[in-house]
Amino acid sequence: MAVKIRLARRGRKKAASYDIVVADARAPRDGRFIEKLGTYNPNTNPATINYDGDRAFYWVMNGAQPTETVRAMLAYRGVLLRRHLQLGVTKGALTQEVADQRYQQWLSEKDAKIEAKKTGLVDTKAESRAAALAAETKVKEARSAALAKKQADALAAATPAPAAADDEATEGTTETAETSAEAAA
Repeated sequence: MAVKIRLARRGRKKAASYDIVVADARAPRDGRFIEKLGTYNPNTNPATINYDGDRAFYWVMNGAQPTETVRAMLAYRGVLLRRHLQLGVTKGALTQEVADQRYQQWLSEKDAKIEAKKTGLVDTKAESRAAALAAETKVKEARSAALAKKQADALAAATPAPAAADDEATEGTTETAETSAEAAA
């Protein structure tokens, strides 16, 4: 019986999440499985991988063949490195203590990289929000300046019109006075 470690699809349409399962190679993708190792959610950034590392290590050591995607996940989380180191211990190339030390060192470095990526994503998101807010504020100020100028021009256009009427009224009064003076003379 060939045993595979693979993904079983769960979730709804266009929002898939997966279970990481150990199953007989002949079983359907979403069908019967031997053991559920964990979950995988590709919809988050970075993708969320929750699984039982000890059980995955057990199955890999006992000959279960991971699919390409699961192999990438196991390598990303260090299960395949742990297997490699354990095979070195079995062959006598290194001791168990050295293998455990190397694995823990790699694991701490990997966790630091993952945390740095998460922090970087949060910082990038905050910077993009700040840039969008600054651009929006600039557009808002430009619009308010244009509106103020338009209102000032409208007020300026309205103000000289009564002044011109006053000039005409003054001229008309002067002409009326001249006409009266001529009539009196």
